[in-house]
Amino acid sequence: MPPTLASLVHHSALKLTVRAGEDRLDVPVRWAHASELADPVPYMEGGELLLITALKLDAEDREAMRRYVKRLVGAGVVGLGFAVGVHYEDIPDALVEAARAEGLPLLEVPRRTPFLAISKAVSAAIAADQYRAVTAGFAAQRELTKQTLSDGPEGLLAALAAQVDGWAALYDASGAVVATAPDWAGRRAARLTPDVTRLRERPAPASSVVAGPEHEDRVELHSLGTGRRPRAALAVGTAAALGTAERYAVHSAIALLTLTTERSRSLHAAEQRIGAAVLRMLLAGEPDHARAVAGDLYGNLLDAPFRIIVAVGSGEADGDALGALAETAEAAAARSGEAVLVVPEGERLVVLAADGGAAASACCDHAAAREAARKTDDDLVVGLSAPAGPTAASAAYKQAEQALSVARRRGRVLVEHEHLAAGSVLPLLADDAVRAFADGLLRALREHDATGRGDLVASLRAWLSRHGQWDAAAADLGVHRHTLRYRMRRVEEILGRSLDDPDVRMELWLALKATASENG
Repeated sequence: MPPTLASLVHHSALKLTVRAGEDRLDVPVRWAHASELADPVPYMEGGELLLITALKLDAEDREAMRRYVKRLVGAGVVGLGFAVGVHYEDIPDALVEAARAEGLPLLEVPRRTPFLAISKAVSAAIAADQYRAVTAGFAAQRELTKQTLSDGPEGLLAALAAQVDGWAALYDASGAVVATAPDWAGRRAARLTPDVTRLRERPAPASSVVAGPEHEDRVELHSLGTGRRPRAALAVGTAAALGTAERYAVHSAIALLTLTTERSRSLHAAEQRIGAAVLRMLLAGEPDHARAVAGDLYGNLLDAPFRIIVAVGSGEADGDALGALAETAEAAAARSGEAVLVVPEGERLVVLAADGGAAASACCDHAAAREAARKTDDDLVVGLSAPAGPTAASAAYKQAEQALSVARRRGRVLVEHEHLAAGSVLPLLADDAVRAFADGLLRALREHDATGRGDLVASLRAWLSRHGQWDAAAADLGVHRHTLRYRMRRVEEILGRSLDDPDVRMELWLALKATASENG
């Protein structure tokens, strides 16, 4: 531990005597400094033992000493050493009373003890403390490395918790707790997930301290990884601020976990390349070859119904958006012990996840959360297929792309293909290309009606809605059926198309529906 006023008082060679502040001798001393300035405060940093002979002080003036001592305490000076037998044979009562009033430890320095001896004692104690801290730090680094090699991150956390006399926790890329040491720290670590999430939004490396009345201890959070997006985070909880030795241990843990994370990143990249090959084989209609290549890595995923997710990023942060979705899927799969196939394809991301599994649900929840935040111009768009098996992977991929296309048109973050099949086709007519086609198809009829020579558009709508029944359609319009027959012949003449053709009737009806909101 660093030197304290008590350790200096107990130093047999210094012969110091305590004259005030006896109950505050356990405070650490950062340095010993001699100054005869009437006001040395501008040159203090805090934590000093100030040594004086009162050369320029009126040490018998009670008001002057009260102001002098008060300023020293305000500057963080932890003690005052007064040399007797130089300018004063004894410490003046005014100074003793002022020190007692402010609770400032006041040490009497005998004439035969030079200030240099006190400075050397403090310096030697600080050096010894730093040496012990460095030695302990190297020992901690060896122990952490040993535990990491033998038991992985879990062993490292256990060793780190013992080194700092507290607890430690590891979080994955989504902010979920991966491991804690000791086990009882799991609940405390889980409460910090929002803080870990905020930390991940900052460029790596980043750190923060969480402390307050609602927390049982002081917690340091550190991001892990060398990339722009942190791959994980480390939390270290202790009763008080870390000392030098503990700080060495934490820095060693960060370095070791970063190495582990980067090694995992390389393995992850290799898995993604295998995953891309498996996906290509599935889409090519070769499920058996896909299983052979997947082996144990993705084999279980191909033995049950799965869903295909296709996502795109649009905007400056597209990489972050797709990266966050990939991390969400992988973290959820890792926590549940299921397999997931994640394949980046430039500005696209393809995820093959078990139907009803944690990864697929996490992706949907992630997209729903972004949509709930009213990000209508979100930089992430996701399409989700219906459940499928290996032999139908190509069809599922097309379904996901179709759902993605609809999501883009509707300004949605996520659209599921199953919802399209269960809904109506009419919302799809809102596409600009469909409206342009409808306007072009009906333009000649609308121009005819604009001259006041008949109501061909309304008549066509009524006739089509009544499935070509003349009497019913004429009744709806309030005209004679012969009038309606004449109008339908005019429609055929103007369009140059026969209403007997069911394709023509279908196109006209869809055109009328597509422009209904614009034209009543």
